[in-house]
Amino acid sequence: MEVLLEKSSPTLASLKITLTKEDYQPKVDKTIKDYSKRVNLKGFRPGKVPSHVIQRMYGKSILVDEVNNILSNAVSNYIRENKLQVVGDPVPDRDKAAEVNWDTPSSFEFSYELGIASDFEANLSELPAVKRYTINVDDNELTKTIDSLRERFADSIHPEVSEAGDMVFGELKQESTEFTTRTAIPTKQVKDEAAAKFIGVKKGDVVTFDIQDTFTDESAIAHVTGKKKEDTADLSGEYTLTVEDVTRSAPAELTQEFFDKVLGPGQVESEEQFNEKVLEIIKGNYERETEALLRRDIENALLDSISIELPEEFLKNWLERTNEGKFTREQIDEQFGDFAKSLKLSLIKNKIADKSEVKVEYPEILAFTREMVKGQFGIYGDDESMRETIDRVAQGYLADKERDNYTSVFNQVFDNKVLEVIRGQVSTDEQTVEVSEFEKLAKGEVEAEA
Repeated sequence: MEVLLEKSSPTLASLKITLTKEDYQPKVDKTIKDYSKRVNLKGFRPGKVPSHVIQRMYGKSILVDEVNNILSNAVSNYIRENKLQVVGDPVPDRDKAAEVNWDTPSSFEFSYELGIASDFEANLSELPAVKRYTINVDDNELTKTIDSLRERFADSIHPEVSEAGDMVFGELKQESTEFTTRTAIPTKQVKDEAAAKFIGVKKGDVVTFDIQDTFTDESAIAHVTGKKKEDTADLSGEYTLTVEDVTRSAPAELTQEFFDKVLGPGQVESEEQFNEKVLEIIKGNYERETEALLRRDIENALLDSISIELPEEFLKNWLERTNEGKFTREQIDEQFGDFAKSLKLSLIKNKIADKSEVKVEYPEILAFTREMVKGQFGIYGDDESMRETIDRVAQGYLADKERDNYTSVFNQVFDNKVLEVIRGQVSTDEQTVEVSEFEKLAKGEVEAEA
């Protein structure tokens, strides 16, 4: 077998493969022999079908399959062994393939078009310093967070008289249509001009209101009446609500029960310890946000400092072909800039990972997924029972092959490890900013002062 690479430009090449009979015939003969042992044909004993019969019936298809397998391996091996930075998939020369005479096999010639990224060096020491921010977390941030937690774990009370923000329960009727249902009216979803009707009411009071003029949107009307959202436009006229109960959410008190709900049982034993733990969590959350901004700035620095040429037309054709009409050529042209940026970053990171021998193991993937689950469910505690639950959810998430969660998490862990390598070799300019300033920086609205 002869494999020859011919470059027509820095980003395009042709890979020509010549197969002789000695390359494929032994594999074809072995497959035919295996067939003869497995195929059941009328008139022959099982496992005793003569090879010439198999050759006559299946020889051509076996030949095509074996040659295609050899070609696939040859292309992959050549790319890997020669460390070609191939982008997209190799494209077979269909005209060349159509010339092959499978009926009189001898030597075969095939050709593949390759898109190749231009060679580059990832010299991290040459990158300019990247700004790294520390967020100043003050008492105001702590107070806001605790207030939010108290609202999240709010207790329900039943006052005698309603106030703004309460939920008013009762029997809703419309005499003219004989409509009746028990419902809850959230006063937060009542228009300002109608709010007074639901403020100051108590059990036994009757509130009369126009169904279309009272609520902020169709969803609120649907919630109150139990109707589908699309049917609420047909409702009209006055309705009456006979009040049966008033419910109010009261911010949770700073008790041991509240501390245990937020952080897990036994994590803290006083308000002071609770504040310290919450402050630690706030700082941890902002640390993740600053890391995300640092990642963005490092990636931009890599793209700005490392020049890579891509075979744009080849890649656009490949994207159009592989997406099978899901995107028009105009859409591909419009979004190609983002695709090219992502591809260049991937090439740079892969080169850095290869040079630094970055590897990802399953325990790292599971640990990352655990933290992701804790973040999604707002879990702050870490007692044994909670750890078992988190592990079960994390393992189930990784086992979901339909969504290919394992690959997604693997890529995130790999990306994080490559970033660690980069950070170890890139200098940073440390700056402390207030929360409001950082939020603007994260949105790209302002530049930090040097």
